[in-house]
Amino acid sequence: MGMDNTRKSFHTELQELQADILHMATLVADAIERAVRSLKERDVPLAQEVVAQDDILDNLQIDIENRCLNLLALQQPMASDLRLIGTALKIVTDLERMGDHAVDIAGVTIRLGGQELIKPLVDIPRMAEVAETMIQDAVRAYVDHDATLAAQLAQRDQEVDHLYSQVFRELLTYMMEDPRKINQGLYLILVASYLERIGDHATNLAEWIVYMVTGERPRLNA
Repeated sequence: MGMDNTRKSFHTELQELQADILHMATLVADAIERAVRSLKERDVPLAQEVVAQDDILDNLQIDIENRCLNLLALQQPMASDLRLIGTALKIVTDLERMGDHAVDIAGVTIRLGGQELIKPLVDIPRMAEVAETMIQDAVRAYVDHDATLAAQLAQRDQEVDHLYSQVFRELLTYMMEDPRKINQGLYLILVASYLERIGDHATNLAEWIVYMVTGERPRLNA
């Protein structure tokens, strides 16, 4: 009976762990959306909020990691549970890095300080949108143990990469035509590169989820 209870509380703790990861992923996707919106709308106070709230993500990462380590230390997880906990540790690291890139984007908004944009932003918000849906689907795949959904995420990362190349070429043209646009053009290229890295981190999530479900680690964006 005692063993059953231990197993039950272990199961409950695993569910709480998944709920925390879901919460963290929601906050990260929200931070990316708000950081890019702050840039598009030249909203410096919104960008400052994104920067200020990064502490929440950092603390969540620490809490989740501690929870994982306690589960490993206090229970005797079976192989599939071990993979689930190990994957959780990897996922929060990637999520935290994505949060850092959202802060990097908000930092660009702050540095540009409300100056007129050299062009309306179209591809950069699109990159952010794709990255956000990748995060949401990755977490759904994690909770549902859905390796197929996870594996499909790599195709969307290719869309992010393609958009990055498009942004890079377009901004380079602007900068060559008018040297006064070089400073802001470089900042916008940086933003696109942060979003491209977020896409890579989302693909990492997908790889870890496939590993969790199947025991094999694929290379999804090779």
